[in-house]
Amino acid sequence: MRMGRRIAATLKRTALHAGPTVLGIIVLDFLFLQLMPGDAADVIAIEAGAATAETMAMLRERFGLDQPIITQLGNFLSHLVQLDLGHSARFNASVLDIIMTRLPNTVLLMATALSLALLMGIVMGSVMAAWAGKWPDRLLSVVVLLLYSMPGFWVGLMAIVLFSVKLGWLPNDSNMTVGANYTGLAMIADRAVHLVLPALALASFFVAVYSRLVRASMLEVQRQDFMRTAQAKGLHPFFIQLRHALRNALIPVTTVAGMHLGNLLGGAVVVETLFGWPGMGRLALEAVLARDFAVLLGVLLLSSLLVIAANVVIDLLHAWLDPRIGET
Repeated sequence: MRMGRRIAATLKRTALHAGPTVLGIIVLDFLFLQLMPGDAADVIAIEAGAATAETMAMLRERFGLDQPIITQLGNFLSHLVQLDLGHSARFNASVLDIIMTRLPNTVLLMATALSLALLMGIVMGSVMAAWAGKWPDRLLSVVVLLLYSMPGFWVGLMAIVLFSVKLGWLPNDSNMTVGANYTGLAMIADRAVHLVLPALALASFFVAVYSRLVRASMLEVQRQDFMRTAQAKGLHPFFIQLRHALRNALIPVTTVAGMHLGNLLGGAVVVETLFGWPGMGRLALEAVLARDFAVLLGVLLLSSLLVIAANVVIDLLHAWLDPRIGET
């Protein structure tokens, strides 16, 4: 019952803040996009090689680009209330349909990268804290420093050279083997193999951040009175570190992980382009190049909602890790 009240309070608090936040994001994104030079009609004319003034005017009228900015914003908001994100000039399809075909791939990549970063970061940070000042701590500190210093796209390029070009172990393009038509477990295995390199490239930087944060948090927790009490009771050191030190140290880690979701989405643009991963990041880049503002607004909106939903999960996780948080 108590956990149910915490969940209800968290959802209520999120709903009160999410509405104005999403509306502000939509309006600001729409206005900032208008500052970009050119529009979809210009791109279509360039790709066609030439276009008359009458053709350009017809294209702008068809896409609604000839209307005042305030009118365009009002039309977008009125369609958004009806869950209609508009029509793509580039792909000649519904924006919502286009995004929904790409969204699962981005969610899968982000979830895998974040899970991998948290798992490796927690394990490495725990080892560093348990052997603070000794050779495992020093060795892992060097590894963490290297991961922190290397940008994700460079890690991805080196991973392609090593694991794909030199060794031939892993594929480096798309999210499946084109033309293989796998089904069942074979399809899952094929998708998982294609996921390895993009997830590693996206997670590398965050592994370093979480490792250092877990190490610092656990060293701080180990100085608390309840840790000395647990040791005085004769509990095994492994269970003391796992049940007491690590659980309390995870609160700042999950907080930072929630803050990094936006960075993950930004990194997904580069990683998806590098590995040919058909996700929303790559779609956003294609929309920018094509000046397809309807698709870009849809991607930004869905990305904002995704970050808000993930932060709700983080808040619930905090309430589980520390019941006192849910009572405030």
